Amino acid sequence: MNRLLLDTHTFLWWVDDAPLLSDAARSVIAERGAEVWLSIASVWEMAIKQSLSKLQLPGRADRFAAEHVRLNRFRLLPVDIRHTGRVVDLPFHHRDPFDRLLIAQALEDNLVLVTADAVVRSYGVPTVW
Repeated sequence: MNRLLLDTHTFLWWVDDAPLLSDAARSVIAERGAEVWLSIASVWEMAIKQSLSKLQLPGRADRFAAEHVRLNRFRLLPVDIRHTGRVVDLPFHHRDPFDRLLIAQALEDNLVLVTADAVVRSYGVPTVW
């Protein structure tokens, strides 16, 4: 069984059924029995981008995320002190604080990160794209 953590763009592209989502990503997310997680950090990122008018959503980011997590039977991954501690040890290949937290969560919780971001691989985190 795959245990997956969706990057923010992956979640948005899944919900939109966007052609930008790779076939491999689409396949593992749709796989029967897959355990699919969306981080609260991604919800926070969407809320910030929405408040800056950099992301358009049909409604507030928190409600949008909650609805699509429920509809898709995903799970919400809280940010834990272990995750924040792991960020301290990460090299600065990536400067984006949201991506760094997702990487730390994937490493700490043994999750496969579903992301188009090639820089993530430099952290040794398992990825699918």
